[in-house]
Amino acid sequence: MSDPVPSRTVLVLGGARSGKSRFAEALVLKSGRTPVYLATSGTPRDGEMAERVAHHRAQRGDEWRTVEAPLDLIPVLADAARPDTAVLVDCLTLWLANLMEAGRDADAEAAALAASLAALSGPVVFVSNEVGHGVVPENALARRFRDHHGRLNQTIAAAADKAILMVAGRPLVLPKSPDPEIVL
Repeated sequence: MSDPVPSRTVLVLGGARSGKSRFAEALVLKSGRTPVYLATSGTPRDGEMAERVAHHRAQRGDEWRTVEAPLDLIPVLADAARPDTAVLVDCLTLWLANLMEAGRDADAEAAALAASLAALSGPVVFVSNEVGHGVVPENALARRFRDHHGRLNQTIAAAADKAILMVAGRPLVLPKSPDPEIVL
């Protein structure tokens, strides 16, 4: 059996509590590089979110360096991704929400992020929610978010070396080709 080819960019997708962040953290730690946690959440807006952030920070421990990037992800990522680091971007879903709230062009930002991946100096693991498996949202803003999010995930998956879907804590490696050989 041949050695696996290292992946410089990995997208880990999944639903809420699917194990995506835990899996992504393990990938970063397994690299042997200095782990950098690039947080996109920004300032917690309520007590429950503040508790989540504190819990996740405590769970990761002191070996992780945390960098905040709620909006301007690309330059912060370019600075953090070095040959001696492995960066975890958690998560693209919150980044998208921040972009939309700020009135920025989410599709253009996603395309710019995807275009920036080839120039990064070190490996990066992105975490993103899979929000399109549920019912169609009843309000226009939620539908717009869902639609932008689906396009964001497709854009980053196309640019990444690997895309992994987490289901019930189990990783499913998605094929790179968008057109698998299916014959009817």
